[in-house]
Amino acid sequence: MTKLEQIKERMLADDAFSKWLGIEIDEYAEGYCKLHYTVRAEMLNGFGIVHGGVVFSAADSAFAFACNTQGRISVALDVHVNFVRAAKTGDVLFVEAKELHDGYKTGVYDIITRNEAGEIVSIFKGTAYRTSKEVLSS
Repeated sequence: MTKLEQIKERMLADDAFSKWLGIEIDEYAEGYCKLHYTVRAEMLNGFGIVHGGVVFSAADSAFAFACNTQGRISVALDVHVNFVRAAKTGDVLFVEAKELHDGYKTGVYDIITRNEAGEIVSIFKGTAYRTSKEVLSS
């Protein structure tokens, strides 16, 4: 198993919230993560559409997986999200996190959530702070 695969498995093993979301990682590479999940009834708000917190959280998970590929524990320093389109029960949402900047102490990421038709559901920008602690030694 490569170091990158070990990092992914370590993060997945301890991430109960991503498990609750039903996240499945489709692609994982340095500075990159693509995942998907299916919207369930318990993820809906009072208007019958996916709760913004769920969309935010799934994007935040993709962000975390992408920024920790560097091997050092990285945490969110700043994030912004724009909700563009609603989703409902049964919709499969695809989340793609791409590294835009790889600095020694910070990284900047673009995370886009799309529905099955390829339409944008949310646009999430994140800045990560890289600590000195190693993911695999924590």
